[in-house]
Amino acid sequence: MSALSQEIVNLLTNAALARESGQVSNEARALEAALALAPGDPRILNTLGTSKLNSGEPEVALQYFEAAAAADPKEATLWINVATASRGIGDDVREQNALENVLDIDRLHFVAQLRLAELHQRLGNARQAAQGWGAVIQVAAGIDNAPLMVVDAERRGKIFLQEHNAELGKVIDGALGEKLASLGPEARRFNACVSHSFGQRRIFNNECAGIHFPFLPADEFFDRSHFPWVAELESRTDKIRAEALAILAHSDEAIRPYVRMDAGTPDNKWSKLDGSLDWSACFLWEYGIRNQAVCELCPETAKALSLVAQNHIPGKAPTAFFSLLKPGAHIPPHTGVTNTRTIVHLPLLVPENCRFRVGGETREWREGEAFAFDDTIEHEAWNDSEFPRVVLIFDVWNPYLTKEEQDLLAQFFTLTDPQ
Repeated sequence: MSALSQEIVNLLTNAALARESGQVSNEARALEAALALAPGDPRILNTLGTSKLNSGEPEVALQYFEAAAAADPKEATLWINVATASRGIGDDVREQNALENVLDIDRLHFVAQLRLAELHQRLGNARQAAQGWGAVIQVAAGIDNAPLMVVDAERRGKIFLQEHNAELGKVIDGALGEKLASLGPEARRFNACVSHSFGQRRIFNNECAGIHFPFLPADEFFDRSHFPWVAELESRTDKIRAEALAILAHSDEAIRPYVRMDAGTPDNKWSKLDGSLDWSACFLWEYGIRNQAVCELCPETAKALSLVAQNHIPGKAPTAFFSLLKPGAHIPPHTGVTNTRTIVHLPLLVPENCRFRVGGETREWREGEAFAFDDTIEHEAWNDSEFPRVVLIFDVWNPYLTKEEQDLLAQFFTLTDPQ
C-alpha cells in the first residue's frame, strides 16, 4: 500500500481533531477532500466508514467498509468493520460472510470467532453455535494474560456449551436411553464416548514407566468376562476378610508403609505418604516371591490366589497384598509400570465415602465385588470416612495378551532382568 501524501495526512488529522471536538460537518468535509485526492485508498474509505458508523449511519458506513475491504481484501480489520456495519443493519448473511473472510485470513482471529459464535447463537443455529463457542474457548486458552473481554467470552462460551450439551443429552436419552439401559455394563464405552464428545470427561492413555506393549486397548476398567475365576474369588470374600482383619490386627511386623522412597529423593506427590502407615500393605506375594509366613497365617487367601491365573515372572510377578487405607487418606493420581498386567481389587472392608478413580471413571468399592483395571491409566483413591478401608490387591496378565505373547514376555523379562 502506497504512502499517503502530506496533504492527505493533514486532512485526516484535521478530520480526527474535528471528530474529537464534535464538529461533524468539518470532519466530513476533510474526509471527502481526502477521498477526492485518493479515491480508492482503503485507509480513507475505512475512516469514512467509521465516521458514518459513529454518526448512526450504518448503511452508508457499510458501503465505505465494503469498498475498503475490496481494495485491501487481506486486511482482517476491514472485514471486521464490514461485519459490524452488517450487524447494525441486521444483514446476517453479509455479517457471516465478512466474518468467514476474516477467518480465511487468520483462523485464530479471536474477535471473528467470537462474533461468528454470537451470530449463530442469535440465529438459533445450535450446532454451528456450539462449534463456534468451542473455537472461542480454544483460542482463549492460548491467550496469555487474557483481557476481561476474552475472559468474559470464554465464560459465556462454557455456559452455552453446558446448556447445549444438556439439551443434546436429553435428546440422546430419549432416543437411546432404553437401548442403553438394556445393554447395562456393555454401554460403558459408548457412554464414555458421548461424555467425551460433550467435553464432560477425558480419554486417558497408557502412561507406562516401564514396558509399554503396543496396540493393546487402553481400557480403564476391564470387563469381568475376561476373568472366569472372578466369581469363585468373590465367593471366598468372607474367609479372606477374616484373615485380613486378623493379620492386620495382630501382626504389626508384617505390615509396612506402601510408599518407601529412597533417601535423598526430592519432594514429590508421594512425600506425604513416604514411610506413612496411612497407606500400608501386608504382602502375600511380592515381585514373584511368596511370603511364606504371611501365607501360612492366611491359608484361605493363599488358596484363593492359587485359583487365579496369576502371571509368574521371576523377580517381577505376581504381587498380592492386603492394602490398608486409613481414614482421611488420599492416594494421589499416578500411573503404573507396564500395561502387560492387570490390577485386581477385591474389596474386603469398605466404609461409606470411599472411592476409586481410573481415568475418567470413579467408582465406590463394594465389599465382595471385584474389579480389574489398567494401572498405567492415571488413577487415585480416597478414604473420606472415619474408618479404615481394606482391599486385597493382586496382578494378572492383561487379558488382551495372547498366551503366546504372555510366554514371550515372561522370557523377555527374564533375559533382560536376570536374577
